[in-house]
Amino acid sequence: MRILITGAAGFLGSHLSDRLLAEGHQVVGMDNFVTGKRENLAHLSDNDNFSFIRHDVSNYIFVPGKLDAVMHFASPASPNANSPIGYPNLPIQTMKAGALGTHHSLGVALANQARFMLASTSEIYGDPLEHPQTESYWGNVDPIGERSVYDEAKRFAEALTVAYHRFHNVNTCIVRIFNTYGPRMHIDDGRAVANFIQQALRGEPLTVYGDGLQTRSFCYVDDLIDGIYRLLMSDEHYPVNIGNPAEITIKEFAEEIDKLVGNEAGLVFEERQRGSGDPQRRQPDISRAKEVLDDWGPNVSLQDGLAKTIEYFKQELGT
Repeated sequence: MRILITGAAGFLGSHLSDRLLAEGHQVVGMDNFVTGKRENLAHLSDNDNFSFIRHDVSNYIFVPGKLDAVMHFASPASPNANSPIGYPNLPIQTMKAGALGTHHSLGVALANQARFMLASTSEIYGDPLEHPQTESYWGNVDPIGERSVYDEAKRFAEALTVAYHRFHNVNTCIVRIFNTYGPRMHIDDGRAVANFIQQALRGEPLTVYGDGLQTRSFCYVDDLIDGIYRLLMSDEHYPVNIGNPAEITIKEFAEEIDKLVGNEAGLVFEERQRGSGDPQRRQPDISRAKEVLDDWGPNVSLQDGLAKTIEYFKQELGT
């Protein structure tokens, strides 16, 4: 297959490029480097099956030659207002990537009669009143809150994707991605994994907001990419949760990183920012993924995944 990946220079897009190339496919990467990094694709520069187009997906997309699949992964993804790549600092770009970018990507898929995948997110569930979250849950989202530029962009993108499937018969699929970590994460991402690892490597106390009892479910990137690849190759058209159902508190997560790094500075607790919309609990129900993706489930343990991620951060920080 010849496959277009928007957001190819991002954390997930670059790993996805690697997997598709390893499976024997041709990849056309597309990115405008607002949050993606050239370094994430540098190792593919001599690969004859990889080509790259620098382009902003909020503008009309043209790719010469036949495409068999279009995977729309272009979007800022960090909710951290203190991060230069966080979507609170890129609100218009985030909305355009979700709305115009999805529209243009779907147009490419329609013109090529290609399989289309939308990279959606667990954030469409908001601060959930249902736990764990199933694909049938409609969510609890503030439409004008700090996270709304990302949440609502993805919710619109899902609606548009399904509309193209129903009205134009585009062969669509939607992956709802839960918290993912691993090598090539942006070190200025501003989220828990990046912040904790950097603080631990510097021998500092890890900053936990609130009491640390809010939960997340962290999936190692290789497991996530495997689920995404299986979904692309499946006959499924509607949303599928891909993530790790092993729920852990932020406090426990920070303590695990301290343990792996050997940081004895411990934790420091600060007041949570009010009105941020930060969900208290996050855990995917992956029953549907197991059903339609040949019993998919995560295989990499938290300890093994964190060890690989910590090693990557050591190299990036030169420690």
